Amino acid sequence: MYYSKHHENTKKLLDAIAQEDKVTLIDATHPEIDDLSGYDAIGFASGIYYGKMHKLVLQYAEKNLPKNKKVFFIYTCGRVSAAHTNDIRKIAEETHAEILGEYGCIGFDTFGPLKLIGGMRKGHPNAEEVRGAVKFYQGIVRAQEESEKD
Repeated sequence: MYYSKHHENTKKLLDAIAQEDKVTLIDATHPEIDDLSGYDAIGFASGIYYGKMHKLVLQYAEKNLPKNKKVFFIYTCGRVSAAHTNDIRKIAEETHAEILGEYGCIGFDTFGPLKLIGGMRKGHPNAEEVRGAVKFYQGIVRAQEESEKD
């Protein structure tokens, strides 16, 4: 489940992951899937708006996240902070989800008054940050495969 609008920063990360691994991307603006029970791990991804993931992602998670699932978070923002995932973590914890991790990186930002100065963080996410997202996801996949072997 993702939301990526202004500069498609978050979608760049997800597209790179989808090129390497088989994933189902659900756009929060037009969610075509609401039954997540068949997925082994569920990711929530978004740009950060007012210090948290976009409200459509949060609303979708509140409504559709089944109990006892494995979840992870991916976000892009003007400044990386663990606090950006507090709201989505709370939703996950309420469903007794196992949080597998989170990946956050800088994204090009022209929100609000930043537009007047041409924005900040141009060129982000860069190739290294995109590779970092792919590596993060592949680490989750490997960990899942290892836990299934045990």
